[in-house]
Order: sequence, then structure tokens, then C-alpha cells
Amino acid sequence: MLFKTLKNLKPSLSKPTYSFRFTASISSLKVIWRKDRKLDEAIESSKQWRLCARVIKEVLNEPGQVIPLRYLEKRRERLRLNLTVKTFINRNPNLFEIYLDRIKPKTEPVPFIRPSNRLNEFLEFEKEVNSKHESLIVAKLCKLLMMSKHKAISADKLIHVKREFGFPNDFMIDLVPRYPNYFRLVGSPGEGESFIELVDWNPEFAKSVIEKRAEEESNLTGIRVRPAFNVRLPPGFFLKKEMREWVRDWMELPYISPYEDVSSLDQSSPEMEKRTVGVFHELLSLSLFKRIPVPILGKFCADYRFSTAFPNTFTRHSGIFYVSLKGGIKTVMLRDAYKGDELIDRDPLLEITDRFIELLEEGRRERAEQFKLKREMMQKDMEMMAIRNHELDLDE
Repeated sequence: MLFKTLKNLKPSLSKPTYSFRFTASISSLKVIWRKDRKLDEAIESSKQWRLCARVIKEVLNEPGQVIPLRYLEKRRERLRLNLTVKTFINRNPNLFEIYLDRIKPKTEPVPFIRPSNRLNEFLEFEKEVNSKHESLIVAKLCKLLMMSKHKAISADKLIHVKREFGFPNDFMIDLVPRYPNYFRLVGSPGEGESFIELVDWNPEFAKSVIEKRAEEESNLTGIRVRPAFNVRLPPGFFLKKEMREWVRDWMELPYISPYEDVSSLDQSSPEMEKRTVGVFHELLSLSLFKRIPVPILGKFCADYRFSTAFPNTFTRHSGIFYVSLKGGIKTVMLRDAYKGDELIDRDPLLEITDRFIELLEEGRRERAEQFKLKREMMQKDMEMMAIRNHELDLDE
């Protein structure tokens, strides 16, 4: 069996005993979703650079990292690009170069696009940052495996979410094989069933953000602080009495670490809900922007023991999570990671995103300057023509 060697990676924990009584079942509790404009703006503000990143990825995945312009034009719908490729390139001049080449030896030259020198410089910068923070990337991958049911996750699933967590493009073929003390790759990604297995349980990684926060506060105050979620209900949000009572009792339950073995817990119990919220909180905390599209989380239901109705967890705990509907897709966000629309809990790997945004802004500033110079030159030409015409009129 694939997971036989993983059973003893972590000792099982006995089911804890709780004295709390809940007056309502989890499934009967309903909370009305309320729009949070500031958190929606946080997603909207990343829309443009994400579009640029999609187009770049499309070109870099081509042989030789070049593609005929007309071929890329045919992929506009899949890329969700609502303007022509040539217009896109003109608006983002730092990303690509257009040059002429032949698709076949005897055909006429056609426009091709390739990464610009500035984009290549950025890609080198990205490699340097990933190398600098490799230990963080390794820890993230270990944590994702340690929280999972079998301490193993499909390689294809992890490749699919690499951008959510800041994993390098080549992490499966470069990083994973270099850490045999942590990871074992079974099978070949993209060629049938393949998994990354956890080889060794590192207790240093088995501590959640919530637990670390409680430890830091305890060390600061000298008073033992119990691990607990930060709950920040949005302005004007109101919970019905039944829901308030349930949340009050639920908050009093002991925190269950997402790294604990909960195989003995009833899937529909409040304790399991507490653990599930802890897993979602930790997954979002590990992500770059402390937010993940809900459909992506849905792919990991079996891995993390989520019920099929897991999205209800986010609205039931609206003081911890927010579900945005921006962009036509549900995205769950961690409330305590944001202040208004600003991300305050910043991942070190966001250094890459910051530099990418600078690259785009530099190109747009230069383009605006070029337009300004052209307008000024046209204005001067018009003034000179007017002067010459006036002089001709005087001569007549």
C-alpha cells in the first residue's frame, strides 16, 4: 500500500473529552453573507498584474520561450485577455519584444514575441529570492503534507496550487529531489497517479500560526495565553441569538492543532469543526496572499478530511474568514491578515510580486512619458506651421 510507511510518522492522539453542550447542530446554523468592500478591493487591485503573469506563463511554457503573435492571439479567450495581444504588449512594454521570424524555412517572416531583457532580469531576480527563502518553501511543503490525512498529497494537485503558496515553477523536479530527508516522490507527475510523501515528521514544523502567536504573547506578558482565533466581525454584522450562543460555546472549546491526529473525531462534531477551521486558517496563513479560491480548496477535501459542505464553514465563522465573489469566483480570505484592503501579514516571498508590480509600473511610466514627448513635439510642429503660415500671409 502507498501509505503503509506513513502510519507511524506521528503518534496518534486520544480523543479529548469536552464538557460543553451545543443547543443546535452545525448543519442547522445559517449566517447571511455580507459584502466587505475593502477586502473585495484587495482582490480587485491584483487583477491586472495577475493577467500579465498568465500571459508571461503562456509564453515561457513554449519551446524556446518564443511564440508567433498570431498563435497567442488565438488563446486570448483562455487567457481571459479582453484586448488584442499587440495592444497588451504595447501597454506593457517591459514584458516582451516583437521580432520577425519564419514558422517554417520557406514561409514568409511573421511577428514573434519573446521575453524582453527586463523580463529576463526579473526572472533571474525571482530565482534569487526563491533560493534565499528555500528553507521557508521547504517548511511550507512539509506543513501541507503534515496536515494531510495520509501525510501524502497528489503531485499534480500540489503543482496546481504552486502559485498560491509561492512554490517555484520547477519545485517538483529541482527542490523535492534535493530533500530526500523530507520528501519522497512516488510516480511521475502528469503521467498517471503520483504523490509526494512525507518521509520524516519535523516537530519544529508542527506548530500552527495560532499556536506561535499564543506563545509569543505568553513570553511577552509572562502569562500563559491559550491559543485562540482572532474574531473580527465586519461593521454592521449581526448574529442571531442561537448563532451567538453556538459561537460562544464553540469558542470555548480547546484549540485543536491542524497537525494533530483527529482520526477518532466524529466528522459532524463541534470539535471537528474547530479542527477544520484550524486547518483552513493554517492553509490560508501559508498562502502568499492569505487567500485561496474556494474551488482549489475543494480539490483537497479527501486530503484534509473536509466535508463536501465545507464552504459553509467560512460564512459560519465570518469573524475569521471572508468569502469574496470578485472575478466571478469565490475566494476565501483570512480577515486578521488584512487591515482594510492592505495585506499586513506579508509573506517574505511577496518580494517577488512587489518587484513584478514595479516592473509593470516602470513600463507604463515610460510609455506615458513617450506619449507626453510625442504630444509636445506635435504641439511644437503645429506652432511652427502656424508661424510659417502667418509669415506667408504677411508676405502676400
